[in-house]
Amino acid sequence: MAPRNVTFSTKANSPVVLALVAITCLPEILLTLLGATFSAAPEWRMTTIAYGAFWNGLLRGWDPLYPFQREVMFISYAFLHGGLMHLLGNMVAVLALGGIVVARIGQKGFLLLYALSTLGGAAGFALLSGSESPMVGASGAVFGLIGAWKFWEWQARQHFGSPMRPLWMSLLGLAILNIVLWVLLSGLLAWEAHLGGFLAGVLFAALVTPTLRYRV
Repeated sequence: MAPRNVTFSTKANSPVVLALVAITCLPEILLTLLGATFSAAPEWRMTTIAYGAFWNGLLRGWDPLYPFQREVMFISYAFLHGGLMHLLGNMVAVLALGGIVVARIGQKGFLLLYALSTLGGAAGFALLSGSESPMVGASGAVFGLIGAWKFWEWQARQHFGSPMRPLWMSLLGLAILNIVLWVLLSGLLAWEAHLGGFLAGVLFAALVTPTLRYRV
């Protein structure tokens, strides 16, 4: 079989992807609008972070602010962001990758992958980070989508005999990007969540789509 280029079909503007993006955007948009209107808005943002962010301290003896906060934060952190640019970067990625995922495993599959990658991101941060600062953002889920996509690329390249070099180079570029951002952000990048989400996405894809017959 002659080597061939690897491309992926996509289902743009899938309702479940658009709905998830809209729900994720809502908290940051509201906090930004409130910040432009009320002087007490910074306190509201701090309260939102206190209740919804991922806090390692809660796994190390801190008292929760409400029942089951330790469990809820494994999901709630992905619906909060550190500003509009943080939100925009993550949601553009979700829109770009969501169509590929939906085309491959459907809308329910997309939601399951997104949820498990969110959990994986939180687990990665909990296991690898000693930070007591709050962690927010959907990047764990985004890297889960990337992980599944890259697994499917590896799968397709292996099946069609296509060169693996572009895949390895893209993964190297992803690692370098994380290092650069970590430096630029003075260590505030939650790379642990990125790694946890990525591994969760790869594992999910390997288990759910072991062959190319799932291609749409």
